Amino acid sequence: MCTEKTDWERAVEFHGHVCPGLATGYRVAKIALRELAEGAAADEELVAVVENDACGVDAVQVLTGCTLGKGNLIYRDYGKHVFTFISRGSGEAVRISVKAAPRGRSREGGEEEENYRRLREKISAGTATPEERELFRRRQDERVRHILEAPEEEFCEVRRVRAELPPQARIFRSVTCAFCGEPVAEARARVRDGRFACIPCAGDYSRGW
Repeated sequence: MCTEKTDWERAVEFHGHVCPGLATGYRVAKIALRELAEGAAADEELVAVVENDACGVDAVQVLTGCTLGKGNLIYRDYGKHVFTFISRGSGEAVRISVKAAPRGRSREGGEEEENYRRLREKISAGTATPEERELFRRRQDERVRHILEAPEEEFCEVRRVRAELPPQARIFRSVTCAFCGEPVAEARARVRDGRFACIPCAGDYSRGW
């Protein structure tokens, strides 16, 4: 018998693996949908502004329907686990700032955290032993479980905020780059030697500021 996948299973399937970052985005998305009384956006009913490009953004896309392609996922390169969600229907917005503790930085001692960091580096470099890989898997599972089960006030700060709604996504006509011959959205075209150019073909000019 075919059973419908849970939201967590869908997020894992989309992302490709289980990790603390994905769990963080999953928890954030669940809180946002609850706070704004929204379901997944079929179009641009919900807008997400994410301040990082980490694993959790995949869970946000799956659960909220805010995606880059639809134009209702807006990325700010701030390197922070902060997520703002805005409902176009109600105009309400909620800002969710993830605290450090669920990721183990304050729950574990400094030496334990340093050991975890070194272990993760070995995994990334492909030099970890089978025993170290198993230890890392267990540590990851512990962190995921804590993120998913920790009291909300320990996991994050949730605040109602005033947020300016971004304009809805536009579809621009294309022009042809005179140098590579490929079409480029008019809004992203540049001019080089008096002709339309895409950004890679336009080149860069800077005098240091």
